[in-house]
Amino acid sequence: MIRGYAESENPKPAIELYHHMQLKPDTHTYPFLLKAVSKVVDVKVGEKIHSLVTKNGFESLLFVQNSLLHMYAACGQFESGYKVFELMPDKDIVAWNSVINGFALNGKPNEVLTLYKRMGSEGVEPDGFTMVSLLSACADLATLALGRRAHVYIVKVGLNKNLHANNALLDLYAKCGTISEARRIFDEIGIERNVVSWTSLIVGLAVNGFGKEALEHFKDMEREGLVPSEITFVGVLYACSHCGIVNEGFEYFTRMKEQYDIVPRIEHYGCMVDLLGRAGLLKEAYDYIQDMPLQPNAVVWRTLLGACTIHGHLGLGAFARARLVQLEPKDSGDYVLLSNLYASEQRWSDVDEVRRTMLSEGVRKTPGYSLVELGNHVHEFVMGDRTHPQSEAIYKMLVEIAKKLRLAGYVPHTANVLADIEEEEKESALFYHSEKIAIAFMLINTIPGTPIRIMKNLRVCTDCHFAIKLISKVFERDVVVRDCSRFHHFRDVILVALDLAEFLAGYLHCSCHAVVIDAADFKFRMILFGNEATWAWQKDFIRALKYKGGYLRLLPSCDWIYLSTFATLKEFASIKALKEHGFPVPKAVDCDRHCVITSLVQG
Repeated sequence: MIRGYAESENPKPAIELYHHMQLKPDTHTYPFLLKAVSKVVDVKVGEKIHSLVTKNGFESLLFVQNSLLHMYAACGQFESGYKVFELMPDKDIVAWNSVINGFALNGKPNEVLTLYKRMGSEGVEPDGFTMVSLLSACADLATLALGRRAHVYIVKVGLNKNLHANNALLDLYAKCGTISEARRIFDEIGIERNVVSWTSLIVGLAVNGFGKEALEHFKDMEREGLVPSEITFVGVLYACSHCGIVNEGFEYFTRMKEQYDIVPRIEHYGCMVDLLGRAGLLKEAYDYIQDMPLQPNAVVWRTLLGACTIHGHLGLGAFARARLVQLEPKDSGDYVLLSNLYASEQRWSDVDEVRRTMLSEGVRKTPGYSLVELGNHVHEFVMGDRTHPQSEAIYKMLVEIAKKLRLAGYVPHTANVLADIEEEEKESALFYHSEKIAIAFMLINTIPGTPIRIMKNLRVCTDCHFAIKLISKVFERDVVVRDCSRFHHFRDVILVALDLAEFLAGYLHCSCHAVVIDAADFKFRMILFGNEATWAWQKDFIRALKYKGGYLRLLPSCDWIYLSTFATLKEFASIKALKEHGFPVPKAVDCDRHCVITSLVQG
C-alpha cells in the first residue's frame, strides 16, 4: 500500500499509513516512504524518517542511502544530501546522479562541474541522467565550450537518441545564445518532440529576442495537438512583452486560463506587469497589481519600479520601493533602481539620501561583472579591472576600440552615468564597463571572425548596447551578451535600426528626415536615410513599425532633429503642431533632457 501511494499522484497517504503501521518496517519500507516524502516536498517529515532509518539500522543499505539523497535533493536540502553522500562507503552511479542532480536543481552549477570531474577521476562512467544534469549546469553558467564537449560525448556513447538528453541540449544552446543550434537540435528530434521540447525552444526564442518567431512556434505547437504547460505560457507572455504587443498578451493570458485551465502563477502575473510597464502603461500596471488575486511578491513590485525608472514616473516608483522595503529590505538592486530614478530627475540630494540609507542598513551594491569563456577557463572582469595578467594589452585594445568607434560616429551616452560629476569623467567611466573590458580581452585572444559571448550579472546599459553594436560592425564580430534579463545579439549591425535614437545623446550631426514614434513604449526613434540602399528596407521597417502599433510621420523638408529617449507623445504633438501651423521650431532648446532640438536646417 505504501508503495502504491508513493508511486501515485497523491503520495500523502503513504506517510499516513506508515504512522499507523503495527508491523516492524523492513528493507523495502523506507525507500518507498522516502519517495513519497520527495513528492510532497516535506523536509521535516524526511528528517524524522532519516532518524528512524538510523535508529532501526537501515542506514547502511545502499538503496536506502540513495533514497535519502533523492529526498534531500527534492526538498532543496542539497547540503544535507551531500553529507549523506560523503558518508557512503560505496557509491554507485545512482548515488552520483542523485547528488549531482541535487546541486543542479538547486542552482549550484559550479558544484555540479566539480562533482562531475571527481566522478571521472574515480573511474565512474556517466550515464544519460548524469549528462542531463551536466548540460543543465553548463546552460546556467553559459559555458558553451564545455557543453559542446558534453554534446560530443553524448553522440559518441549513443545517447543522442535519448529525448531527455536532446531536450537538455536544446536548452543549453538556447541559454548560451546559439539559437541556430537550438533550432537544429529541435529539428533533429523530429516527431518525438514533446511539450518540454517545444517549451524549451519557445522560451529560448523569447529570451533571445525572437519574440515573433516564439509566438509562431507556439501556434505550430497547438496545431500539433500538444497541450502547453504553465512554463510554455511564461515564454509566450515574455515574447509578447518584448514585442510590445499588449492586446495579444492579454489574449494569450485569457486563453491560458479559459482554454487550457491553467491557474496563473505569480510568474504569469509578473509577465503581465512587465508587458504593461514596458509599454509605458504604468498606471494600468499598478491597477493590475492591485487587482491580482495573488499577493504580489518582490519581483512584481521590482518590475514596476524598473518600469518607473525607465519612463521617469517618480511618484509611482517611490510607492513601489516602499512596498519592496516591506518585502525584501536588504535587496541592493531596489536601492539602485530608486537612486537611478532620482538621478535621472537631477535630484542629487535624494540620491545621497538613498546611499546613506544603504550604508546605515548595511546594504552593499552588487558589483557588476562580465564572464567570458576561453579555452578551458572562464575569465571574470569587473568595472575598471586591472587585476588580469593581460591588463596592459587589454587597455591598449580599449584605446584602439575607442579611436575606431569615434571614427564610426560613437558618442558616449553619458545619461547612463547617474552621478553628479563632470562630463569628461562620465565618458571615462563608461568606457571601463566590464563588458567592454571583456570584449577587448577576447579581441586580443581570438582570431578575427570568432564570435564573442559574454555573460553579465546585471543589465547592459544603453551606452554599452550602442558601443557593442559599433564594435560588432567595426571589428566584424558576432557578439552575444547574456545579461540578467535577456540575450542581446549583435551581428554587423546597420546603424539605421529601430532603436538608434536611444543611443544618440549628444550626437548633433545626424542627417534625418523622418521621426518615428513607437506607441508601444512611447520613445522617439529616428531613421537615417544616408543613401539609396537604405530605401530598400524602408517598407519592411514601416511594416514592422505597424506591427508594433506605432505610426510614421515624414518630414520631407527637414535635415534637423534629435529627440531624446525621454521625449513623450505629448511633446511630439506640440512640435508637430508648430510645424503644421508654420511656426519656427526653436533651435538648441534644452528642457532637462526631455525634448532637445539640436539644429534646424531647411531645404
